[in-house]
Amino acid sequence: MLILPRPDRRAAMKAAALSALPAWQLPALAADQPARAGEKPKIALIGCGGMGKGDARNAARFGTVVAVCDVDANRAAEAAKQNGNARQYTDFRKLLDTEKDLSVVINATPDHWHTLVNLAAIKAGKDVYSEKPLTLTIDEGKRLVAAVKAHKRVLQTGSQQRSDKLFRQACLLVRSGRLGKLHTVTSALPAGLRAGPFKSVDIPAGLDWDMWQGQAPATAYVPERCFTNFRFWLDYSGGTLTDWGAHHNDIVLWAINQTGPSSIEGKRLAEPVPGGYTAPSEYEITYGYQGGLKHICKSTTASTIFGGRPDKPVPRHLMDHGVKFEGSDGWLFVTRGKIEASKPEILGDKPSPQEQGVQVSDDHMANFFDCVATRKAPICDAETGHRSVSVCHLGGIALRLGRKLTWDPSREEFTNDAEANTHLAREQRKPWTYDIA
Repeated sequence: MLILPRPDRRAAMKAAALSALPAWQLPALAADQPARAGEKPKIALIGCGGMGKGDARNAARFGTVVAVCDVDANRAAEAAKQNGNARQYTDFRKLLDTEKDLSVVINATPDHWHTLVNLAAIKAGKDVYSEKPLTLTIDEGKRLVAAVKAHKRVLQTGSQQRSDKLFRQACLLVRSGRLGKLHTVTSALPAGLRAGPFKSVDIPAGLDWDMWQGQAPATAYVPERCFTNFRFWLDYSGGTLTDWGAHHNDIVLWAINQTGPSSIEGKRLAEPVPGGYTAPSEYEITYGYQGGLKHICKSTTASTIFGGRPDKPVPRHLMDHGVKFEGSDGWLFVTRGKIEASKPEILGDKPSPQEQGVQVSDDHMANFFDCVATRKAPICDAETGHRSVSVCHLGGIALRLGRKLTWDPSREEFTNDAEANTHLAREQRKPWTYDIA
């Protein structure tokens, strides 16, 4: 059983004094009182699709799921049944207002809802496990990082490759110089969907389509816009560039120990079908980093990944999406379930995580709940999740503008490029703006 620290007397008195207020108006609770001593943390799930229900099952090892929320009442009912008839909501604001003794919120909503739900939960004093990609824009990420710091909350980004031993091993080997001088990194992502046009149909019973759209522009209901395929529309996500890019580009930053690139240049390799999916489906983006490092992020098919040709067989390790690091002394490739190198000695004795300043986690959800108890930073905290998806957002902006951009990672803005800086945020459809959270 996970034993959490008992709140001190002053914090308990403060919480009691505020108990009459709706959670929406509450300041963050004291950082050392996520639950009473001896109690399992109480958890709410917001976003009850397949990923959300999977996250809830995972989290139930460490706490009790007492409430679920989804704008589709049918999905909320399924998730409630899965979690011992947890209380059901269709509006996350009502959940936060009612469930005052929650410790943890799991946010598995579509990407365009991540930030507003996260901000609301943080300001209501909850710790958050948020699915990736963490944000829809770079501006959202900056606001989220500031809120986590101001309210002293724990936020874990669901980039679970940070808790995978093979990805950790790859980053340790790169950091320790096993490849010599690193000169090129390639993150290969699956190509996205390219289809359409699509027709609107009647809204399914039980779905609040207007609220599902949230801050995004209002449109007629199209099944291909909702649920699984939302990620292929720029209104709600960034395609595989932000979906898989949030995983693999996160590993790139972890290995090279930098916060972001200094230059970005991208090209679309296929144009969207009119009336169909809007996110880039095939693309190649080149990032420049300090020290002359080149990072190529590209969509792939089995025959063309890492420079292969359809008429020439490609070694198996070059057919998987993943990350390839190339240095003066050889290369290393890592993907889920596999790590390979150009010569055996590269994968020899493992460097020490402590010597390389690398945090160790072998269970992403367990790491989060441990940090809920200890108040330490999790392995993929808000700053980490923000910086990793920022790389993807920068690539998306370069694809839209079609020219080379210069980026200042410390200031988090484009250099001498007013037009590019307008893409750091998006117009939000009222009432779903930052003010609501």
